[in-house]
Amino acid sequence: MDTALAGAALGVRGANPLVGAVVLDAAGKILSVGHHRGAGTAHAEVDALARVPAELTGKLAAATMVVTLEPCNHVGRTGPCAQAIIDAGIGRVSYAVDDPHQPAAGGARRLREAGVNVHGGLRADEAFALNRRWFASVRDSRPFITLHLAQTLDGRIAAADGTSQWITSTAARADNHGIRRLIDAILVGTETILVDNPRLTAREPDGSESMRQPLRVVMGLRDIPADAAVRGTNGVHGSDAGDIASNAGYLQLRTRDPLAAAGTLFAGNVRHLMVEGGSRISGAFLAAGLVDELIIYLAPTLLGSGVPALGDLGIGTLADAQQWAWDPAGGGPVTVLGPDLKLRLTPAAPFAAGTTGGN
Repeated sequence: MDTALAGAALGVRGANPLVGAVVLDAAGKILSVGHHRGAGTAHAEVDALARVPAELTGKLAAATMVVTLEPCNHVGRTGPCAQAIIDAGIGRVSYAVDDPHQPAAGGARRLREAGVNVHGGLRADEAFALNRRWFASVRDSRPFITLHLAQTLDGRIAAADGTSQWITSTAARADNHGIRRLIDAILVGTETILVDNPRLTAREPDGSESMRQPLRVVMGLRDIPADAAVRGTNGVHGSDAGDIASNAGYLQLRTRDPLAAAGTLFAGNVRHLMVEGGSRISGAFLAAGLVDELIIYLAPTLLGSGVPALGDLGIGTLADAQQWAWDPAGGGPVTVLGPDLKLRLTPAAPFAAGTTGGN
């Protein structure tokens, strides 16, 4: 399970949890290790099965799979892992944490029905801690939320005259566009639209638009100009959650309440939301305790004045400061991108875990 947990930490956070899987032979020797690499890619169990030596295919009745999360039992972008394990002939499965996501739950039962020896709860606390913010988003029926900030060393996202293009380097912006290609939706406030007029699209290094695009969401009460770049040429207009799941493009949420916005987007099948500001919107999501992952692109630049990265968090004393922890997952907490640093953090304070697994 240590190896499975280490494998899980190689994945990227988002709509899906970090999951690792290991296949062992009858003597306990590791045959393969797999992990999930993000939405739409093979789940950890399937990845591990694909890495089993070819000469052992069909000869795994005495093998054990160790996995950090209950194998899923549903068809999404990929097939059910429980069935893949059954088809591979694995005789025993030991997992850490029950899957709380109802569409995917039930894998352990399906495996038992097929005659697989299943045991849950192994190293449940460690596995739960690895994904505690994902568990929180599932519990609260909201998207997993990433907050992205691109700022100077002194915490500015724009100069005093409002100029902000570009604070960070080409390498940092390219990395951010890679994240945009993975998420379901990207959200900014009306102020950002009116001042910067961004497109909010995912783009390739040559500037062309990527095949997969996030829903472009504007949050706020002010009207968005008809010719605003964020509108593009398609999308839904208004705030009808029922339209979100079946439309790609642009959406305005006429609210200033982050929780209401998150709820509307979740109801529209958005499972990974990235908030890109500006400062008031970023501050509002942080103050509401809704940010599960914080990504900061830090440029070696000083302005001394200008627009701060965050608005008021409602914190009046140091004792009430938000505490964040460096995130070891997804390539580690610090990445050098040209002249800039990419910092990845997760909230330090845990929430009540509840049930973390069982036999």
